Amino acid sequence: MKYLIEVEKGKESKDGRPSVGPVYRSSFAKDGFPPPVPGLESCWDIFRMSVERYPDNRMLGRREIVNGKAGKYVWQTYKQVYDIVIRLGNAIRSCGVQPGEKCGIFGANSPEWMMSMQACNAHGLYCVPLYDTLGAGAVEFVICHSEVSIAFVEEKKISELLKTLPRTTRYLRTLISFGKVSHDQREEVEKHGLVIHAWEDFLKMGDNENYEPPVKTKTDICTIMYTSGTTGDPKGVMISNESILTLIAGVKRLLESVNEALSEKDVYMSYLPLAHIFDRVIEECFVHHGASIGFWQGDVKLLIEDLGELKPTIFCAVPRVLDRVYAGLTQKISAGGLLRSTLFNLAYSYKLFNMRRGSKHGDAAPIFDRIVFNKVKQGLGGNVRLILSGAAPLSTHVEAFLRVVTCSYVLQGYGLTETCAGTFVSLPNEISMLGTVGPPVPNVDVCLESVPEMGYDALASTPRGEVCVRGKTLFSGYYKREDLTKEVMIDGWFHTGDVGEWQPDGSLKIIDRKKNIFKLSQGEYVAVENLENIYGLVSAIDSIWVYGNSFESFLVAVVNPKKEALEAWAQENEVSGDFESLCSDPRCKEFIIGELSKIGKEKKLKGFEFIKAVHLDPVPFDMERDLLTPTYKKKRPQLLKYYQSVIDTMYKNANKPRA
Repeated sequence: MKYLIEVEKGKESKDGRPSVGPVYRSSFAKDGFPPPVPGLESCWDIFRMSVERYPDNRMLGRREIVNGKAGKYVWQTYKQVYDIVIRLGNAIRSCGVQPGEKCGIFGANSPEWMMSMQACNAHGLYCVPLYDTLGAGAVEFVICHSEVSIAFVEEKKISELLKTLPRTTRYLRTLISFGKVSHDQREEVEKHGLVIHAWEDFLKMGDNENYEPPVKTKTDICTIMYTSGTTGDPKGVMISNESILTLIAGVKRLLESVNEALSEKDVYMSYLPLAHIFDRVIEECFVHHGASIGFWQGDVKLLIEDLGELKPTIFCAVPRVLDRVYAGLTQKISAGGLLRSTLFNLAYSYKLFNMRRGSKHGDAAPIFDRIVFNKVKQGLGGNVRLILSGAAPLSTHVEAFLRVVTCSYVLQGYGLTETCAGTFVSLPNEISMLGTVGPPVPNVDVCLESVPEMGYDALASTPRGEVCVRGKTLFSGYYKREDLTKEVMIDGWFHTGDVGEWQPDGSLKIIDRKKNIFKLSQGEYVAVENLENIYGLVSAIDSIWVYGNSFESFLVAVVNPKKEALEAWAQENEVSGDFESLCSDPRCKEFIIGELSKIGKEKKLKGFEFIKAVHLDPVPFDMERDLLTPTYKKKRPQLLKYYQSVIDTMYKNANKPRA
């Protein structure tokens, strides 16, 4: 495999344990993993050393609001941010907060969020991000479970936090608003025996104090990140300084190896939640290089406008954002008239053909880049050279489209909070890696473990199995849940629960989820995530949830159809009604079942894997109904609870004897 080196042989199954494939690492680590950066012992050192090296570099920027409108970005330098962080740390300690205590941060990304995090890093506090998208009651759960004693809160989130009182007052003592505090809010907080400060007032509390930051070690915990999870209460993932420092060294080696090294001239758009590990480690990488971080306005509808003003060089996204970019661009192309769309399609086909033949993306169609694709590039600000997608799978057709039209590298990555985000990432100019997450980053070992009950063999000619990771980027365990830690950490290997397939070039394709498996009444096992990936290729649907159980012999599904596709089919077939009524129409359901069956036959699915009945929901699966995690993974128990009556009806109708 071109991008992998084998470091241990595979092992046949014994003592009832599954067989394990060879242990691999990135070919960029053929001479060993990258050594730690000299002088870096903690996350505080990342920032402190960058202040020493780049005191006058732009660090944090936000758009100035003039007459109610967003204007230019206004910047604070590394030294200016450092001075505020020192005041902030002194103020925190003056409240009696000691190293090792838990500090919550609740709100959208902002300079204040980053400064609060750096103050935690300085004084050895565990930074605990709080976010309400985890589900109802999650903020209260996280505060109580992690024993948060002090919390920073975005001004408009204060009312949300107040709903947790008095249940959280057993731990919570001090609140700090990123902005102002109203009279009513102060009264409510003080009624429960807590103290609340406005941002500027709190900073002044640190002016006459001088607390020396404690000595910190690599093994110290710097953050507890609560993962959304698809079942049960959120789990507190403990991340050490060493995990983040190791990740930074690996990313540095990787980008240098493909001639895309970060530098102090790079600019990053901060909009993905800092409460998630993906954005946290990316921003740590930027801080380490003395680069600039600009914050969005907080509205996804204004994101493109923010990009145009900031002109970032690196753009990170989750597939949901890139799907929107893709949908917006394809809509503009089809609305541009026959001549424009013909020219675009010709340019697209020509460039993709050359890229598949081995041309680098910058050399594949330079003329078309200038006259056709430059508008797309300018739409992202004009300077983007790397687009990194993570947190969920990116559709192959969207990835291919963006690789061609954005004039920048589009790389798909894979990782979990437990692996400190980036564990695999695809490589520039490797078009064969479309639909994969690439090879491992050069600071982890990876192997596949067979999953016999699902038919996945890690020692087969095409190796498939559960993805297992070993290395210093791994988490330090689940907070207060040693039982759960032991379930996933076995002999130094973290078992991800995801099923992967090695590709001939050494990249990995995620094909299934180990736990998303159930047995039908005839005894056949169904790997539901794999089926959803296949059925998701149907162009007429946006999303699908497949369901079956051991009391039934066939599968049913809830589908979010594409509005335009369903309406177009209805018009062609003289079926009238608005989108909602079309979703209830049996003829539309038959159409969708037919489309699902077509792809099922094309992909040679087994008979029991075909969908026999569907419910069409015009409302997409969402977080508001607790059907998706913040990273858009399906919450299967919640989906079943929400659609239980629909499921029962589908089975009842499908099981009726035919007249």
